[in-house]
Amino acid sequence: MKNSFNLIRLLLISLALVQFGFAQQITSPKEHFGFNIGDDYQLASFTQTEDYFKKLDQQSDRLKYTVIGKTEEGRDQCMLIVSSPENLQNLEEYKKISTSLARAEMSEEEARSLSQKGKSIVWIDGGLHSTEVVGMHQLIQIAYLLASSNDAETKKILDNTIVLLVHANPDGQELVTNWYMREKTPEKRSSNFVPVLYQKYAGHDNNRDFFMLNLKETQNMARQLFVEWVPQIMYNHHQTAPAGAVVAGAPYRDPFNYVFDPLLMSGIDALGAAMANRLNVENKPGYTAKDGSVFSTWYNGGLRTTTYFHNIMGLLTEMIGNPTPFEIPLVPNRLIPNNDTQNPVLPQVWHFQQSIDYSTSLNYAILNYASRYKDEVLYNIYKMGRNSIERGSKDFWALSPSRVAVIDTALQQAKRKDPKIESNRAEERKLLGSLFNDKDLRDPRGYIIPSDQPDFVKATDFINSLIQNGIEIKQASNDFTVNGKKYAKDSYIIKTDQAFRPHILDMFEAQDHPDDFQYPGGPPIPPYDAAGWTLAYLMDVKFDRVLDDFNGPFQDLEIGKMIQLPEVAKSKGKYLKLPATINESFRISNDLLKQGKNVWRDESNGDIYVENKADVKLNFAAATCNNLPKKSKKLKPMRIALWDTYGGSMPSGWLRFLLEQYHYNFDVVYAPDIDKGNLNAKYDIIIFPGNSIPRFGSSQSAGGYYGRMPAEAPENIPSPYKERWGRTSVEKTIPVLKSFLENGGKVLTIGSSSDLAEHLEIGVENHLVDANKIELKRTDFYTPGSVLTAKVGKDSHSTWGYEDEIDVYYSNDNLYKITNPEIKPILWFDSEKVLKSGWSWGQKYLKDGVLAFEAPVGKGTLVSFGNDINFRAQTHGTFKLLFNQLM
Repeated sequence: MKNSFNLIRLLLISLALVQFGFAQQITSPKEHFGFNIGDDYQLASFTQTEDYFKKLDQQSDRLKYTVIGKTEEGRDQCMLIVSSPENLQNLEEYKKISTSLARAEMSEEEARSLSQKGKSIVWIDGGLHSTEVVGMHQLIQIAYLLASSNDAETKKILDNTIVLLVHANPDGQELVTNWYMREKTPEKRSSNFVPVLYQKYAGHDNNRDFFMLNLKETQNMARQLFVEWVPQIMYNHHQTAPAGAVVAGAPYRDPFNYVFDPLLMSGIDALGAAMANRLNVENKPGYTAKDGSVFSTWYNGGLRTTTYFHNIMGLLTEMIGNPTPFEIPLVPNRLIPNNDTQNPVLPQVWHFQQSIDYSTSLNYAILNYASRYKDEVLYNIYKMGRNSIERGSKDFWALSPSRVAVIDTALQQAKRKDPKIESNRAEERKLLGSLFNDKDLRDPRGYIIPSDQPDFVKATDFINSLIQNGIEIKQASNDFTVNGKKYAKDSYIIKTDQAFRPHILDMFEAQDHPDDFQYPGGPPIPPYDAAGWTLAYLMDVKFDRVLDDFNGPFQDLEIGKMIQLPEVAKSKGKYLKLPATINESFRISNDLLKQGKNVWRDESNGDIYVENKADVKLNFAAATCNNLPKKSKKLKPMRIALWDTYGGSMPSGWLRFLLEQYHYNFDVVYAPDIDKGNLNAKYDIIIFPGNSIPRFGSSQSAGGYYGRMPAEAPENIPSPYKERWGRTSVEKTIPVLKSFLENGGKVLTIGSSSDLAEHLEIGVENHLVDANKIELKRTDFYTPGSVLTAKVGKDSHSTWGYEDEIDVYYSNDNLYKITNPEIKPILWFDSEKVLKSGWSWGQKYLKDGVLAFEAPVGKGTLVSFGNDINFRAQTHGTFKLLFNQLM
């Protein structure tokens, strides 16, 4: 008996030693990087981080290293899957449970059972905005802690959850860290003046791409979020917090988007409470929420916000922090505790380690919540999806400001007729019921995108953005009829009786942003990013809303699999006509011009003609002919210059992306290059995106990513970046551009850069002024990012391929009155009611304002667009306004 006891004791000791030895095999960050995560003046590069993640994968049975795709610069974008060893052996089963519950196509009984069986899926990312270095470094720290810690809380989290740790921007981490660490003396290190965008094209706007999905990194993450895993909770780390706070987080301020399920909002509130509570327990002050910050849940398109439209509880925190110590400022009004900031922080010197510690606490707060309430978290995403399916399966009237305004107007009219109605609740209900029975105010049961529309390639691009967002798409296998209208084979059908219905409605329907003011009669509160963005409008996709259930010869397309349009057979004929209405015509033309092939353009309507050769591949039907139109003109490639600035311009980056996608050749030029002059010898056209020309009436130069750039580059800026330093100015740049124009050049200005017209004094004035020509106050006129409808001038080659009206993206942009009869309007507003989606306070002032024009300047031409016609490479409907300038 004694020998048996000793044997058991020896086995237990041996097992403990084995466990201890295994724990020692997990390399700490300090052992790998040479410093602790959070040490002052220390940052880790992506190369180092990638190696560390792979090392953890080799050393820990709790962690699996995966690659979700390539970045724009060709690096691997990695995701760590962290859970208990037992869970990792059954990942496919838990993934299937998660996606099945999210799509909600099951009975409640089955959902309850799967919620008990499944594991909470929690997404935590870092590094999206690479100069916000806390986000990436907390990801390293939490990976280590989950892989190595053996406390009861961590073990319970690993047992009940599967954690997806996602690197959001490898390219940016490598850039920013190498820039910061290039100084050998720690105290000299700084992230200031990073020379290029930390995402190749979009920079900070990489967090505005998640409904469009232009960029490789966003495509990679969207597939994991909306197709592969569909986590119930996602946590998006950012910085920085409002002055006087440490971290801003959930719950967020109003308004929230009206397509959301209320269960989503209460779930976010619960998670926010768990996060704030954890920090309060650990004596970590400075958490602010609601109106304590600017962040809301209205906008789609962000890494966090797009998840809302998929019933995922998305969390954002904005954290202070920098490897270089700094001080929290004194902000007296933040020192008074309230429901926004329950536990104010006092001014103090702040170190990087504190931010890492706060981030770790917040991560554990949501992981602990997901672990403790696993079955509830899983069931709730099912319930939200089921609610969406049911709403899309019957007549449903959604509430929003404009619809409530209709009800309120009817109620006020009824009161005038019968003042007693206020005391007659039954009559009030009857009034409300009559409005809800208005069939025309119902939400659609679905949408049909006809295959015979002018640009079906563009419509397919729109459908692909939906597919990548996990939306279920059908396609007609034959011709069919709905409500008396005939539709051709291959038309797309999107029904709303599916779990991700909120995203579908948001992409097709107008956003109805409420009037939102600081106080009655006060200034408007800017929405977080945009107020309206309906993608079907911005892409000029032709579709029909169907209010009643409908069926036909429809086939389900594979979820998540993008559509590749097949090559279309060509008819006989010497020439192919590529219509000016189709964006793809320009890509094909550019490819042929690069090959030295012949390309012609019909000067009467803009259609493009190419020789009908076997190597010309088309994915749309093209007419043929044996003779070119009488007004056809042979084309040659233009010499194109695109402005950019030291540090990188996001509008320029998006333009660069767009020009590359459509295969244009172009040079990127900087202010010093322009100021040297002799531009006509090098270029036919120069493109100036927003913020590249000094604002008219301002003494400041323009185009600085960093605001007021020093006149001279700091000594530690290396070549070739030092040669890019500088900004366009009234003194140097404007005279050079005037000379370029007068000598036959073309200048294209977009957005705020259309101020060039006023600098040149060619006969345009600000339209947004009062009777005394004083610029309108924001309390009178305010139109943040929204979709408006503009009239199109048809007597210009700039508008070839367009009908009489067009939807445009407009964000408090330049609007003009033309005083020179030689200037030709291209786009203008002809009504006091031009808002189509979003918010426009005082939109009556838009009437008769000219949004775009062509102006002769000497032998050359200035083409100005007051709005951004290529906004974030999303506005496919206005791309041709750009392309028409480049031929």
